[in-house]
Amino acid sequence: MNKASVVVYGADIVCASCVNAPTSQNTFEWLQPLLKRKYPDTSFEFTYIDIEKDTENLTDHDQQFIERIQQDELFYPLITINDEYVADGYIQLNQLTKFMEQR
Repeated sequence: MNKASVVVYGADIVCASCVNAPTSQNTFEWLQPLLKRKYPDTSFEFTYIDIEKDTENLTDHDQQFIERIQQDELFYPLITINDEYVADGYIQLNQLTKFMEQR
């Protein structure tokens, strides 16, 4: 994978089902250096979407994930890479590396 577009969907408040987990913003900040260091040959583009505040200029794809989070089908933070679901809720390194290495 030469290019990867990473999107983190989150909110300021910690997900009620994710007690003791980092905030969405902390996950977003942790993710950037981690992926760049682990996959130096991949060009990453990172985007953070606040599911409560960022409501304009969203794609249908983004809107679909936000609706699923709001309907409690998925949890936040939710991570996609190249528009594919990777993980949601309590994010762990092995979820990310497994996804990256399968591509």
